Amino acid sequence: MKATPYRRGFASDNNAGIHPDVLNAIFDANSGHTRAYGDDTYTESAVNKFKAHFGNDIEVYFVYNGTGANVLGINAATDSYHAVICANTAHIHVDECGAPERFTGCKLLAVSTPDGKLSVDGIKPHMHGFGVEHHAQPKVVSITQATELGTVYRPEEIAELSKFVHENGMLLHMDGARLANAAVFLDSELRAITKDVGVDVLSFGGTKNGIMVGEAVVFFNRKLARNFKYLRKQGMQLASKMRFISVQFDALLSNDLWRKNAAHSNRMAKRLSREVKKLPGIRITQPVEANGIFIKVPQDKISVMQSERFFYVWNEETSEVRWMTSFDTTEEDILSFVDFLKKNLT
Repeated sequence: MKATPYRRGFASDNNAGIHPDVLNAIFDANSGHTRAYGDDTYTESAVNKFKAHFGNDIEVYFVYNGTGANVLGINAATDSYHAVICANTAHIHVDECGAPERFTGCKLLAVSTPDGKLSVDGIKPHMHGFGVEHHAQPKVVSITQATELGTVYRPEEIAELSKFVHENGMLLHMDGARLANAAVFLDSELRAITKDVGVDVLSFGGTKNGIMVGEAVVFFNRKLARNFKYLRKQGMQLASKMRFISVQFDALLSNDLWRKNAAHSNRMAKRLSREVKKLPGIRITQPVEANGIFIKVPQDKISVMQSERFFYVWNEETSEVRWMTSFDTTEEDILSFVDFLKKNLT
């Protein structure tokens, strides 16, 4: 029995399907036998694609999901008595069910920000207690690019953070679940906003940009990768049939597919934001720089709006919602939703 296709909404880019090029790559890899656990030509090719983008002096490991990438990347950079400084909106703080703290043992120190972006001044209040055995020792600053509020760090902002972090004997982790969207907004190459500005370890996202399953942990500070193969296995993130994760990244990083997908989702977010700004009772609360739109809407209209195109409420108290666009969002999706809003917001 064929299932009825779920109507595209604006809840999350995780809700999108698989890009046809990625799906075809999985299909093509599904032929014959190959060695398991990443000892195969598909994984070798995918790693080489990462090196083409980030340089040969990196280490790349594939995992199942973003939480696994974040937790293991941070774990490789810390001991259990360390602390990780992050934004109060960070995925590791809000949406990973305490996994970073449970599996690394580290304490998360959250910084309130108006736009999801950390700054040197913002993290300074947590820069104390060094050498004091009564305090968790600050070791990692974790930033998200693009942020959970849809904003984007400029290269100089990351460079300033990394300089301060490294001067204090610490490390910089980046949750790059939507790194592609940030790079498109900045008209930048991937390494220019990661490796070149001092990021030590990167969680590179794929599932929000057209692949089925899998993320990558990329070490620019290769010393941190010394024991990572053991951490990955112990952390239950080592795929036996690795080729089916690897081949997706091979496709994503070929022929600028990562850029095309992200450019489309960014463009759709801009289009949607332009249209809804004209409507009564709508106020966009953050700059639309990637593929997310944050909006305050009349509270009594939320359920009606969700019945047309599903999305999540970001803050119930302030009646702020989040709309996300994807690589497969269409103009028709946007225009029909806007038409619905015009009829139901007045």
